[in-house]
Amino acid sequence: MPHKIPVSVLVVIHTPDLHVLVMERADHPGFWQSVTGSCDALDEPLAETARREVQEETGIDTGRHHLIDWGHQIEYEIYPRWRHRYAPGVTRNTEHWFGLLVSSKVPVRLSPREHLQAEWLPYEEAAARCFSRSNGEAILQLPERLAAYTARQGAIAKDQA
Repeated sequence: MPHKIPVSVLVVIHTPDLHVLVMERADHPGFWQSVTGSCDALDEPLAETARREVQEETGIDTGRHHLIDWGHQIEYEIYPRWRHRYAPGVTRNTEHWFGLLVSSKVPVRLSPREHLQAEWLPYEEAAARCFSRSNGEAILQLPERLAAYTARQGAIAKDQA
């Protein structure tokens, strides 16, 4: 199996009323998270990585919802337990944040090799459930990010009228 590319996405799947989908990792029971995944190629567009990972992990078709590039990235140290997936000497990953606005708590079809179960939780509970501090921080930013997106959409609609 080829080494993972240390460039990834985090996709916070949420409803308009700020419920967030979190999933329990199959390879580490008790660890909950949003959708995450690495680029398959160095030139893979980040939005395509986000779409692919959402489809693979949840079965949700992003084309039916609003995939929003939050224009935010972080760099973090890869947990030692997962470093073997990367080339020797790679210890840091750059993660790009996205939101996926769904109209309601849509049903999910989990990939059993990746996740054991999923729950829709109010955003603060979802953030507290996440094992990754940065995943929790991303979820806690959801009210601001959703408000900014809604304002942009309103401005676009007004300009088009």
